[in-house]
Amino acid sequence: MANFTKISFKKGELNKQLADLFKGMMEKGVVDALLSPMTQPKRGVMQTLITHPAHVERIDPFAPVVPVNGAKIASSITATPSGRKVAMVLRSCETRALIELGKLNLAEFDDVLLIGIDCLGRYENLDFLNLRAQGESSESFLEKALSGDTKRNDIDICGACKICEFPVADTVDLRLCVIGAGADALYVESLTPKGDKVLETAGLSFGEAPGSRDAAVKQLVAARTKARDAEFAGYRESTGSFDALEDRLAACINCYNCRVACPVCYCKECVFVTDTFRHKADQYMGWADTFGTLKMPTDTMFYHLTRMSHMSLFCVGCGQCTSACPNSIDLMPAFRTAAQKTQARFGYQAGRSHDEKQPLTVFENDELVEVTGQVK
Repeated sequence: MANFTKISFKKGELNKQLADLFKGMMEKGVVDALLSPMTQPKRGVMQTLITHPAHVERIDPFAPVVPVNGAKIASSITATPSGRKVAMVLRSCETRALIELGKLNLAEFDDVLLIGIDCLGRYENLDFLNLRAQGESSESFLEKALSGDTKRNDIDICGACKICEFPVADTVDLRLCVIGAGADALYVESLTPKGDKVLETAGLSFGEAPGSRDAAVKQLVAARTKARDAEFAGYRESTGSFDALEDRLAACINCYNCRVACPVCYCKECVFVTDTFRHKADQYMGWADTFGTLKMPTDTMFYHLTRMSHMSLFCVGCGQCTSACPNSIDLMPAFRTAAQKTQARFGYQAGRSHDEKQPLTVFENDELVEVTGQVK
């Protein structure tokens, strides 16, 4: 028998049922704290760290918005031990990024209960706020998105989500399942012994998975994979030369927002904000003399190529780089297409496993022989 627990709810009470679930976990000492998307007193939904069960009533785990990739927040909470057991509700792109940060010793999992959700996509931050102002709820989004309709008043989910082939979080302890669950239920699935123990302590019994779940997940993954391949093919065709790629990035102003928003751009000090790229006046003048003109700011193309080589092994396709750009440069396809090639070259998939070592941290005797020239 599979480790699923069905939770039924009345229309408009999804978040209430989830709040009761997590409140029970905290009151029974299963966890000491909860990190979850929560409706804020003023407006919007943000990841919130909750340490008292009385405050869980405003959680909104399925809200279709991700203002900040939760891996960055989870890393800051777990990088050094707090001695507190924390449950973290994260989407697939967030859990996969957190796993990569863990391999870099920027996150710890000993006191963490990872809870994934079925992700039908997210809206850009301002679009989400506008939709909320128009009365859209997480339940209404899920109901329509599960039938394939994610567009509201000419506002659609972000491009990264449309081509994300990982709608289901796999490397977690528990999973909140809505795909295939029907309009009035969700299923809590346990994927690890830690998850089993939590559900047992919470007094929940195990049952079977919803009958249509596997087929529905496969259908969604197939549709997104097809869209991804078409997007990648079009992007590669349109950026087949250095000049073409430069055209795509021409609006860059070196604000570095994409670096700050990226959950796997992990360096504590970026070379682009050091003296290495604080050029002297005579250098600028010399470069301008060479060609007669010098575009300012300089190094924009070099910045993106450096970042691409730096993190393409770890890119999880969350699209936060595109969301963060003040000039609306769609950076996600550039990094995802590079990441697809890089990860395939090493037979690696970012966030696939806690135990899979990052390729650049190990060297196998029989890898890349055509580059190294060694004899097999």
